Amino acid sequence: MKTGIARTDNSVLGRWWWSVDHFLLGALFTLLGIGILLSFSATPPVAERLKLETYYLIKHQVVFLLLSVTVMLGISMQTPQTIRRLSCLILLGAFVLLVLVLIHGSEIKGSSRWIRIFGISVQPSEIAKPAFAVTIAWLISLGKQQEKFRGTLIASGVYGVLALLLIRQPDFGMTVTVSIIFGTELFLSGISMIWTYILIVCGASGAVGAYFLFPHVQSRIDRFFNPESGDTFQVRTAMEAFKNGGLLGRGPGEGTIKDILPDAHTDFIMAVAAEEFGLIFCLIITVLFATIVLRGFYLIFKDKNLFTLLAVSGLLVQFGLQALINIASTLSLIPTKGMTLPFISYGGSSLVSLGFGMGIVLALTRSTNTVKENP
Repeated sequence: MKTGIARTDNSVLGRWWWSVDHFLLGALFTLLGIGILLSFSATPPVAERLKLETYYLIKHQVVFLLLSVTVMLGISMQTPQTIRRLSCLILLGAFVLLVLVLIHGSEIKGSSRWIRIFGISVQPSEIAKPAFAVTIAWLISLGKQQEKFRGTLIASGVYGVLALLLIRQPDFGMTVTVSIIFGTELFLSGISMIWTYILIVCGASGAVGAYFLFPHVQSRIDRFFNPESGDTFQVRTAMEAFKNGGLLGRGPGEGTIKDILPDAHTDFIMAVAAEEFGLIFCLIITVLFATIVLRGFYLIFKDKNLFTLLAVSGLLVQFGLQALINIASTLSLIPTKGMTLPFISYGGSSLVSLGFGMGIVLALTRSTNTVKENP
């Protein structure tokens, strides 16, 4: 790749450019570009329904995308030590905000997940996700290095507190996400198969318990297996969008589903992509997500540093799982779950959180950071 930065450039920018993975960086920026393109298609009808200026949501999205890119690039230039310290501080701040959400949070659709800070709505659980993945990776790897330090036990305590705060909102989907991140990192750290089976049983028991304890979870699952048992308007409308779009789509701005689909700009933005740009375009988006995840795993499995392996694995699982849940929900392959499509759906907290998380992935997979560093 030709650039104006020479290989002999020893500046911060020069060292970063020649050590960061260009393939991974290019895939992430392609995804960001698609996000901006789909924002121009999906957000104007929503803005009009909300009695806002036509391009209000687009401007809002672009601002947060730029902020996300700034965070991603800034974090990608940091050392593993800085990333660990920053993640711990952010997770601590997220815990405080999660407690405040339960006291002063805004209730939307039966859940309190948002809190306003300086006039901006913030979702603390989104902030917590990447910081949690890095923090528990640090604790587990440190425990492996120092016999007297009970890293895994402390990490389990951190997970328990976060899961409890999320369940109290309630946010079952986010609880499942952090549970999978925690389980993945525990498994990769080398726990025994007995504990692996115990974790699987606990996870299955938690899923069954959620069905009986949380009415909204029960409703979504019942509607999935029996569409006539409740409102399935958004899922049915999304499926119509895929039929209308065909292979190549109707063309940019020519879709009509977004005019009637309430969450067309967030949870069901793939429906807008399908109708206006076609099935092939949707497959390209899916391949991009898979490419980012697989490329990330390819880079870290060459590294023998346990912290890097655990942290990046947790972040990649989070990233890939979020994309998988969003796409599968849109296609009615799983019960619906309000989860955005990374870097593409409209959002603020989610975009900044993703920028932070993928910035860490870029940082820890840089050639200068793949060293045998002690946690």
